Amino acid sequence: MPEFSIVIPCRNEQDVIKKTLFQIIKRLKKFNFEIIVIDDNSSDLTYKIIKTLSKKSKKIKVFKNKNQGLGPAISLAIAKSRGKYLCIMMADLSDSLNDLIKYFINIRKNNYDAVFGSRFIKNSKIIDYPIKKLILNRIFNLIVKLFFKTNLNDFTNAFKIYKKSSLLKILPIVSENFNVFLELPLKFISRNMKYKIIPIKWQNRKVGKSKFKIHELRSKYLFTLLFCYFEKILIIKSW
Repeated sequence: MPEFSIVIPCRNEQDVIKKTLFQIIKRLKKFNFEIIVIDDNSSDLTYKIIKTLSKKSKKIKVFKNKNQGLGPAISLAIAKSRGKYLCIMMADLSDSLNDLIKYFINIRKNNYDAVFGSRFIKNSKIIDYPIKKLILNRIFNLIVKLFFKTNLNDFTNAFKIYKKSSLLKILPIVSENFNVFLELPLKFISRNMKYKIIPIKWQNRKVGKSKFKIHELRSKYLFTLLFCYFEKILIIKSW
């Protein structure tokens, strides 16, 4: 059984997915892991490329997401994963594999429910972040931080690691898109689960196009924020 599962949701990533999978396998060869790739209805050769690679490496497993969207993709990955821990990464190599190793060492050694990376604390590093997205990111994350009275300041970054048994406690996932990456940490915080925040490195993708569209996701993020906030109130009252 693998110790941890690396989950990569992807859609139309034919130009980068092969390189991403090769780099993960090469960098983490000393670890016992599996890669769960969820193809979210790609219209290019993404699924075919991953399927071919999965026949060459037992570490790679690929599944098609029958219900389009990142929320259902993450739910499917949780169901299919076999590792004790589950780390979500993007397919575009924007996340650091060195940070992934730090995640795994921290969560295993200290028995955390989750380790959250932040791109905006001391010793973190960001490269080529679009200025408009950066401004909106910091405003929204500050609002969320104030709502939940937590020291986490980078909720919307997908790149985090979770104990699978803890993830199962916060199901079902209600978010459909990128807002799933807000929902997961907020549910952990609301339930007073044990987590640690560490600085990470992030760089903007160099190949392909980002699937994140701010104007399409504002209402979804607002819905998730309000849903998790009222859920938190209900949890407190139930205590």
